[in-house]
Amino acid sequence: MAIEVSELEGLRDELIRARARGVRVTAYEGKRLEYGSDAEMAAAIADLDRRISRASRTPIRTVRAISSKGV
Repeated sequence: MAIEVSELEGLRDELIRARARGVRVTAYEGKRLEYGSDAEMAAAIADLDRRISRASRTPIRTVRAISSKGV
C-alpha cells in the first residue's frame, strides 16, 4: 500500500521542524523514533523528498518519434 503524497509531506514537515528545534526523537502513530545524529535526520528528510517527487510525477502517456534525413 502506497503512502499518499500529503501524508509524506506531513511527515517531512514534522521531521524538518524537529530538526530545526534540535530534537532527535519523534513520535507518530504511537511509534517512537530516535535519530542518532543530525546526518541521519538529513538523510531521512532527503529520502522523503525523493519519495514525494516520485509520487508527484505525472506518468508519460504518449511518446512520439520524429526523424529526418538531415537534408
